[in-house]
This record gives sequence, C-alpha cells and structure tokens, in this order.
Amino acid sequence: MTLYEFDQEYKERYGLVCGTDEAGRGPLAGDVYAAAVIFPEGVVIDGLNDSKKLTEKKREELFDEIREKALAWCIASSSVAEIEEMNILEAAKLAMKRAVAGLGETPGIILVDGNMPPKFDTPYEAVVKGDGKSQAVAAASVLAKVERDRYMKRLDEQYPDWQFAKHKGYGTKLHYEMIDKFGESPVHRPSFLRKYYAKKAGGKHE
Repeated sequence: MTLYEFDQEYKERYGLVCGTDEAGRGPLAGDVYAAAVIFPEGVVIDGLNDSKKLTEKKREELFDEIREKALAWCIASSSVAEIEEMNILEAAKLAMKRAVAGLGETPGIILVDGNMPPKFDTPYEAVVKGDGKSQAVAAASVLAKVERDRYMKRLDEQYPDWQFAKHKGYGTKLHYEMIDKFGESPVHRPSFLRKYYAKKAGGKHE
C-alpha cells in the first residue's frame, strides 16, 4: 500500500485527513517543532517518506512542494522553557496541537505519528511509524524537520561557539565537547544534560 492509498482509506470514512508529526524531541538544545498537513483530493507527492530517511536536499525540495500542493499546512513549536516546565513529551504534544489549531481547516480525522498522541476534539488516531505509512504524516514530518533544521542554523549564527548548524542540537561527540568547553548556551535544555553532568562527576551508579 502506498502512502497515498493509506490516507485514502481514512478519507473515504472521515473526509479530510490531517497528518501531524514532530521534530526535535531528542536534541540537547532548541525548541521542539511540529507540523500538520492536509492534502486535497488526488494529490500525490512522489518520493515522500519519513524525513529521517531522506537527504537534506530532498527534504528541502519536498518542503516547497508540500506547501504548494497542500490544502492547508501549519508549522508550530514549543519553547525550551516549555520543555523544561512540562517535559519533552508534553511539549511535543503541545506543538502538534498548535500546528493542527493553525491549519484554518477542520479535518475529519487527525493521524498522529507515534503511540502517544495528544488529545484532540476532532477524531484522531495514533499511527506507529506513521511517517513511513501516511502521506499526510510523512509531509508533516518533512515540514517539521526542515523548519527545525533552519531554526538550528539561525541559532548557530546567534551562538557560534556551540556549532549548532553541524549537529542540530543532538548529543554528538562534537556537541558534548563544545558544552565541556563553553558550558550551556541560553538555548540548551538543562534537564537533558543532568545525566551527562552526573556521569562526568562520577555520580553514576550501576
């Protein structure tokens, strides 16, 4: 079954299908992003897949095509402060809810990537690995990923010491080296670094 056909089955039962997904749950720094997408009848986006399986160049190309062909799309985020206040899972859910709320169209059903969806007033369904099954979810995954990567590049200009453009905030060897050298930037997620500091201090007990 193609990604388009997967959505068609829902479209026949519910009407407009919205896909939503997030990007940036794992990184040590920066906001978490989410997107929501609704396609009109008959639109097929060739080459669309889970954003993590696509090259950066391909994601950038699809980013423009998705926005052109979608009936409605929205990208939203939750801040580092919100991540720290409520935890990353709840912040990611909040970003998804903001993206869906910003669509300007009311879908018949919302397909949410993963197995822990936010609660919506509209019918919704969690789809595990949905970004590899549903065209709308895969499109949302691409929008969220591209927008977050662009945001991390802007942060790199603001805080060049941490080299955010290279690792996008993920816990790479380079990133930890920069944290060791320069400490935390204003956009790091302190709760994500506690285990690292404890381990460094020898406070980790097996």
